[in-house]
Amino acid sequence: MGKGGSVVGSQVEGEQSLNGDVSAWPLLGAAERRVLDHQLKLHRWATTDRTRRFGDVFNLIYDRATLVVAWDKVSGNKGAMTSGVDKMTRLHVEANIGVIAFLEELRCALKDGTFTPLPVRQTTIPKKSGKIRFLGIPTLRDRVAQMAVKLVLEPIFEVDAYPSSYGYRPGRRAQDAIAEIHHYTSRKYEWIVEGDIQACFDNVDHQILVGLVAERISDRKVLRLIRLFLRAGIIEQHGGFAASLTGTPQGGVASPLLANVYLSLLDRHFAAIWQEQMNPPWRRQHRRRKGLPNYRLVRFRR
Repeated sequence: MGKGGSVVGSQVEGEQSLNGDVSAWPLLGAAERRVLDHQLKLHRWATTDRTRRFGDVFNLIYDRATLVVAWDKVSGNKGAMTSGVDKMTRLHVEANIGVIAFLEELRCALKDGTFTPLPVRQTTIPKKSGKIRFLGIPTLRDRVAQMAVKLVLEPIFEVDAYPSSYGYRPGRRAQDAIAEIHHYTSRKYEWIVEGDIQACFDNVDHQILVGLVAERISDRKVLRLIRLFLRAGIIEQHGGFAASLTGTPQGGVASPLLANVYLSLLDRHFAAIWQEQMNPPWRRQHRRRKGLPNYRLVRFRR
């Protein structure tokens, strides 16, 4: 199954409803088509009704097709050889458990509500400045579950993303943000002010984040699962346990998506100022005559 190994299963024939279960584990190609179909429908419904809250999406997270695609994405990443606190890697699953057995156990745990993520394993990487960055490495099992969450929620929250946002979004890169900045500086914007959100992942307020997710997702099981990931805790390098009262760990598969949802508050703030004070063009001209600045936000991650 892609770079991450193979899944042995029979391809399901016949039409399936959006929330329908499947009777056998699908092959990767069939799973990808099914997940894409789910994503296109979710994205279309979210676009059609910008106030819609999705109340029945948890079953898509534990859908077999979603888990097959999630496994392929996680196991095909070089990080699949990095273990969490349970020491389990992709090779261990393939050699000792079997991919289908691994995914079936995860699916049953998600479905019956017994799934509980383990604490993340703390590690560090050096930064160019000479400082270090702390990463939290979830277990392989938890990474697959987080990827399943991402596959289902990302098409919904992409609809609400602001044009100013270039970080952690599919099809957008830092180079696109630079091109956007160049576009503005060639049209009378003379200054570039660079800012950095200090320890952004570490300081995410869980209550605010879950509230922002709940603006689009009313499924309590999904919200509960996100809270479980956020509160899983950290096994520090010296072996001690630290509660995760704030933040979402760098290294978590769902963390970039959740960080983007959280930072949408910043995008929303600047978009509102632009719309109220600097649009249409006569307002910008009026501000310039009064010596006031006109500005646009471009947010990205290096």
